[in-house]
Amino acid sequence: MNIEMKKWLPVLFLGCGMIAEAEVTLPSVFGDNMVLQQRENVLLWGKADGKKVKITTGWNKKTYEVKPDANGQWRIHIPTPGASGPYEIRFDDGKEKLLKNVLLGEVWLCSGQSNMEMPMKGFKNQPVAGANLDIVRSKNPEIRLLTVKRTSTIDPQPDIQGNWQEAAPVSVREFSATAYYFGRLLNETLDVPVGLIVSAWGGSCVEAWMTPQMLAPFKEVRIPQKPEDIKEKNRTPTTLYQGMIHPLAGYTIKGAIWYQGESNYDRAHSYAAMFTTMVNGWREKWGQGNFPFYYCQIAPYDYRIITPAGKEVINSAYLREAQLQAEKMIPNSGMAVLMDAGLKEGIHPAKKQVAGERLSLLALKNTYGLEGFGADSPVFKEMTLQNDTAVIAFENAPMWITAKGNESDCFQVAGKDRRFYPAKAWIVRSKVYVKAEEVKEPVAVRYAFENYVEGDLYSTEGLPVSSFRTDNWD
Repeated sequence: MNIEMKKWLPVLFLGCGMIAEAEVTLPSVFGDNMVLQQRENVLLWGKADGKKVKITTGWNKKTYEVKPDANGQWRIHIPTPGASGPYEIRFDDGKEKLLKNVLLGEVWLCSGQSNMEMPMKGFKNQPVAGANLDIVRSKNPEIRLLTVKRTSTIDPQPDIQGNWQEAAPVSVREFSATAYYFGRLLNETLDVPVGLIVSAWGGSCVEAWMTPQMLAPFKEVRIPQKPEDIKEKNRTPTTLYQGMIHPLAGYTIKGAIWYQGESNYDRAHSYAAMFTTMVNGWREKWGQGNFPFYYCQIAPYDYRIITPAGKEVINSAYLREAQLQAEKMIPNSGMAVLMDAGLKEGIHPAKKQVAGERLSLLALKNTYGLEGFGADSPVFKEMTLQNDTAVIAFENAPMWITAKGNESDCFQVAGKDRRFYPAKAWIVRSKVYVKAEEVKEPVAVRYAFENYVEGDLYSTEGLPVSSFRTDNWD
């Protein structure tokens, strides 16, 4: 062997070693600063070239081993203790990969359209009320944020684009306001770390967040077959699920929150069934049973603004009604009513703290079992008649009903001719009495059943009553 060959031998052997040495590849949802769900067997997954992957967790110093399949894919469930951290997690497949600053706490998925996507900084000319000072005060290493980049595709994606960040003015400014206020109240009340994953796209319809299998019962929906079929990236059925939910499915969460429906306001007839199917489908994909699912009822808004002049506008109260119906159809769910948080000339209301915190109240009561406060809005129960006066009773109203001056300006009443008239409505103890001089024999009552209306009926705890109707007329 000549001197020149001897000189290069160590380099050649070193190069071979480098080529043979494997490194674990993780999806982007697993990264520095992440939050893993506490007190769970959390699912981890990834890809590796070696014969086995060793995972060492900082909270117990234990090492777990998993064997990749023929394609290098591996999955493993690892137990987590109670809320704590920060920790490191080591992945070893011949070459070590280290995740730092990992917390154990409560993880929530946050999805929907623009009112979920709307960041704390607001949209141009569209502010989030009070957000600027909340951004200033937002530094909190116990709140972690991940925003999924918009992706629309017909094929299921293996990964998302996005990374975990600690809450601080620079990161919170760009983060969903509804999700941030939801998570902030959880963190303050439970005193545990909170991880928030936002996967939302403005203007999206519910069909876009569903798989072809979920949409199979809805024959009117056209499923895209090729990329050219995506005419509207945020409104094409299945495309946002494939790009922005499929890669997350299985990441262990406590539950989900949702703010969507504006883009389905003109298709209310199918929304309750479709939304219920979506929630059931997500739960099946996650494999965590009926995890909590809380959502916002769309806020009042004058939809005439977005339609051509002279075109008849469908009443979005029918969509709010469908969302109210869905609450009864979806187990372990709850709806945050926003009848007092709308904006007549803006589909993006400024009161995002109201939306986020009402979702949080539902979670604190119904998921975490806290007591001593109201969380669920009163719901219409039944109508009875006393001569020319309709008497309305409610559920979820242990402290009864309230309104300014104990009167409401949002009721209408109709007789057999189905013609509605503005009505006088007043509260006596737990019930609302409704009467119109034009209607001597009431048949139906509607409350706040308009595109835009400022709801004025509340529980004593300050939670608004949803718009409702006692009839089922077309």
